[in-house]
Amino acid sequence: MSSKLDRMKALREQTLVGGGPERIAAQHKQGKLTARERIDLLLDEGSFVELDRYVEHQCDSFGMGAKKVPGDGVVTGHGTIDGRPLFVFSQDFTVWGGSLGAAHAQKICKVMDQALKVGVPVVGMNDSGGARIQEGVAALGGYADIFLRNTLASGVVPQLSAIMGPCAGGAVYSPAITDFVTMVEGTSYMFVTGPNVVKTVTHEQVTSEDLGGATVHASKSGVAHFTAPTDADALALLRRLFSFLPLNNREDPPRRKNGDEPDRESPELDTLVPENPNKPYDMHQVIRAIVDAGDFLEVHDKFAKNLIVGFARLDGRPIGIVANQPAHLAGVLDIDASLKGARFVRFCDCFNIPLVVFEDVPGFLPGVAQEHGGIIKHGAKLLYAFCEATVPKITVITRKAYGGAYDVMNSKHVRGDLNLAWPTAECAVMGAAGAVEIIFNRQIAAAADPKAEKEKLTAEYLERFANPYEAARRGFIDDVIEPRTTRRHLSRALALLKTKHDSNPPRKHGNLPL
Repeated sequence: MSSKLDRMKALREQTLVGGGPERIAAQHKQGKLTARERIDLLLDEGSFVELDRYVEHQCDSFGMGAKKVPGDGVVTGHGTIDGRPLFVFSQDFTVWGGSLGAAHAQKICKVMDQALKVGVPVVGMNDSGGARIQEGVAALGGYADIFLRNTLASGVVPQLSAIMGPCAGGAVYSPAITDFVTMVEGTSYMFVTGPNVVKTVTHEQVTSEDLGGATVHASKSGVAHFTAPTDADALALLRRLFSFLPLNNREDPPRRKNGDEPDRESPELDTLVPENPNKPYDMHQVIRAIVDAGDFLEVHDKFAKNLIVGFARLDGRPIGIVANQPAHLAGVLDIDASLKGARFVRFCDCFNIPLVVFEDVPGFLPGVAQEHGGIIKHGAKLLYAFCEATVPKITVITRKAYGGAYDVMNSKHVRGDLNLAWPTAECAVMGAAGAVEIIFNRQIAAAADPKAEKEKLTAEYLERFANPYEAARRGFIDDVIEPRTTRRHLSRALALLKTKHDSNPPRKHGNLPL
């Protein structure tokens, strides 16, 4: 028996070294952690249970029969974060560059299948050179097997991806299907075709970083929701994100009281919105003054900055926040902001996370580029997402609520549960100056002093419409509140709405305006 135990221990030790000390040292030299080090940082200490540590590939082509490493380049298993369970996989770049073959893919598929059965999240740490060329179509089939499971798990259990090295070709589609993508700055990149192929086909010369680095995907493409300077920072961010999420779509997100009283007032909010309606202010100040302990995890903070989305807590309850940002493009909705908001709203609705909207929007961004780029279709995505969502939905209008954007930003007409306004709110089809020019153009032109007439009519329009009371008289606004009391109103509303039940008509699925 002792000899068999010795053999088992020797094999287990072999599985711990991956591609060997030299390759581990090379990984560290690049500022990257190993697959196992990443798991250790992500999970609670001592909670990791490894699965399939002895799996090897079955490929004999190109001399691969003599090149087998236990684990086949990916570490898989389950553990806990803050005592809550999840499944994980972590690709090992020290073993054939983390390349994916059939056995490698089967290991990932196994933990994804188990996660779906158990009803817990999946976190994938990607660090791979792509498909293992020696295995040919078997490797491609392995990717497709993973894509299918990503799709079937979507909206059932949260799926989080960390890009911690190269992620190219077919490998990028799995993270793209998952709910949130985190990239490490300087050491990770994602692209469908690399710089060499781009140069051959389009004659463009570009580096891996400029083509698909963390900065590019966080600020331009929107593929990355978060970036972090190091592997350790990325894993800490994933732990923080995990704390806001339920284990599956049948559970509520975890409530955590932190001593911040739900009735706390924020006097600074009474004077935050400028008297001049064209003067910007930072909506982050509104959010942090209202949420528990000012703690706000912003998502996509570098992309479409005219719209803010992210997670916070109110009276310990996780919420998803969607807010216009007057400090960037006046908070206008454009293509990128619409896509950003729609994706986030649908995630929150999938996983029973209430939505709180802070609205200050002058409308949709005009222009040829926006129209030709499909602002109608993309703006409809955000509208569709709010209409479809059945979680508790609360809107606070802080200033402007103009035009179609008034409807889109969770108005009462799209099943907003509670719609509040500050006294500074303005609900109208458009701004006063533009409206007066359209309504009274002949009267202004015929006046002895057109400029004075326009100013008089603008003042009258402002008196009537540059306030929330016309909408309140029609029941479109439930109450006009003191800004300082916003936290109290939201906390009480969320407590009431926790038993809300709403549903959509029976159907296979809707036809989102893709």
